[in-house]
Amino acid sequence: MQLAAQIVIGFVALIHIYILWLEMFAWTTKAPKVFKTIPKDLFPPTKALAANQGLYNGFLAAGLIWSLCITDHHWRFYVAIFFLTCVIIAGIYGAATASKKILYVQSIPALIALILLHL
Repeated sequence: MQLAAQIVIGFVALIHIYILWLEMFAWTTKAPKVFKTIPKDLFPPTKALAANQGLYNGFLAAGLIWSLCITDHHWRFYVAIFFLTCVIIAGIYGAATASKKILYVQSIPALIALILLHL
């Protein structure tokens, strides 16, 4: 189960790297096609805000990747729990305030990884 947990943790990290890229580097080009409920004229004036959000997603990805690189089992376990929990909480908040889709894209994969980590 540990291998499955690590694979899902890697997948969650990739999701957040994609979000980082989208919010920091492709906000005015690709993001309007992804975030269809946001009026297109709001993308240029919110570019700096989106980049800030993207940076936070990058920190989540970095923490998850760090957890995969730690050799000590206990440290790896606890660092993974911390960052997966951060992702779950961020996804719940995003689902409550922005879009229910965030729950499925961010929180559910992180929850699956957290469950696998404990098996």
